Formats: sequence, C-alpha cells, structure tokens
Amino acid sequence: MAAVELNYARRGSGEPLVLIHGIGSRWQMWEPVVERLARERDVIALDLPGFGFSPMAPLGTDAGAGPLAGLVAGWLRSLGIERPHLAGNSLGGWVGLELAKRGLARSVTALSPAGFYTQAEAIFMLASLRLARRLARAVRPDAARLASHPVLRHAAFWQLVGRPERVPAFDAAEGIRALADAPWFDETLEAIARERFHARRSVGVPVTIAWGEHDRLLLRRQAQRAEREIPDARVVVLEGCGHVPTYDDPPQVARVILEGSST
Repeated sequence: MAAVELNYARRGSGEPLVLIHGIGSRWQMWEPVVERLARERDVIALDLPGFGFSPMAPLGTDAGAGPLAGLVAGWLRSLGIERPHLAGNSLGGWVGLELAKRGLARSVTALSPAGFYTQAEAIFMLASLRLARRLARAVRPDAARLASHPVLRHAAFWQLVGRPERVPAFDAAEGIRALADAPWFDETLEAIARERFHARRSVGVPVTIAWGEHDRLLLRRQAQRAEREIPDARVVVLEGCGHVPTYDDPPQVARVILEGSST
C-alpha cells in the first residue's frame, strides 16, 4: 500500500522531532511551542489522517491508535525519516507510544496520553467528546463570532485548556471548525474508547509521561496507570495546564519536550 499523504509543517534544524496532535485537532495546536522547539530540533508537526487538512486513510483502514501509528510510520518512511523523537498529545501521545513499541522512535514525550483509562473514565471521555463534536458542528457557522467573545471562548474550551483565555480567538475558531469537520472523528473515537495501551515492559526508548495538573478530560490519576504500564517512564506534572497544555504554558511544555528528547 502506498504511503498516505499527510499535511504538515516543518521548521528548524537538528534531530527530527515529530509532533502528533489529539483527536479532532490539527497540527496548529503546537504553534505556541514550535518556535522554541525549532531552535534545537528539526520540527515536523503533522495532521493525522482524517483530521486537519490531511486526507482520509485508504478505504477499509481500521480506526484506532495502532492503525494510525502504522499510517504515520509509512508516511515518515516516505520522507526518509527514521526513528525520530516523538511528542504527542492525547491520542497523539498514544500513537507515539505505539510507534516506540515498534522500534520506530528515538524517544517519546506523551502529554496526557489516551489509552490509560478505566471503563468508567472511557465512557466519560466518550460522552465529553461526542458532546464537544455536536456543539462544534452546531456553532460552526458562527465560530469566529463565538471565539471572539472571551466568556463564550472560555465555555467552549474549559474542559480542554487550563487557561482558555490564553487561546487566541483565531485559533479557537479554527479549532472549532477542525473538530466539526474531521471526517475520521467518530470512528476513531469509538475505537480508542474500546482499546487500551499495553506495554508491561520497557518500550525500549526514553519515555516521558507529562500530565496536565488540571486535565478535565483524561483525569490526572491516569498517569499512575501509565507509570505502571511503562515502569521506566519519567512522569512529570505540567503545572497549571489542562488536557491540551500548549496554550497554557508554552515555555514549560517546550522544556519538557526538549528534556524528553535530549537523549
């Protein structure tokens, strides 16, 4: 099968660092930290298949973190990138860990990664993201107006971002549109709610698990399960941050990623 074509941005120089967003998002969620990272790394921020401006996966491709990891691996090979450092948020963190299990990463920094929830927590995630998707579709025609109003922007992003007031209005509007329009959202959400990440051993590369102190989607206690599943992982708390931490504290997030990819 030919490698899938993915939309991406590339900046900086040095060792390759691939950034992978969460479900319903797009590569631009990394914009607050890209320039800091690009001072020391060759930064490649991608849109996952069926999200952002990347096309859908080939017809018949299974949804879920494992299949996404396979698609990303094929795309990286097409670019001639072997064993890059990886950083991912939520679903993107899980995809990064799956790539590490396959020997396709040099290091992984997973920011509030999916895949470590109990059944009850998975149901909560599923309900929360389904509701967010419905609301995004409902307000999509007025996304710019909603995002320009601080109170409404706070209401729209409070579960995902610790400090919603730090999300620029333009980014908020584009984020709403990306969530509303993502063609592989529903199938992927159902798949990741059913599945879990399993390692029970070292994945063979340095792993950093960084959890938002105020994560209101994947609750912070899930970091303890991640630590049990990957016993040699470095586990840190992103102070003052929510589930999507890049807007909350860009210097802190960039520092944690660079530390995680320093080996």
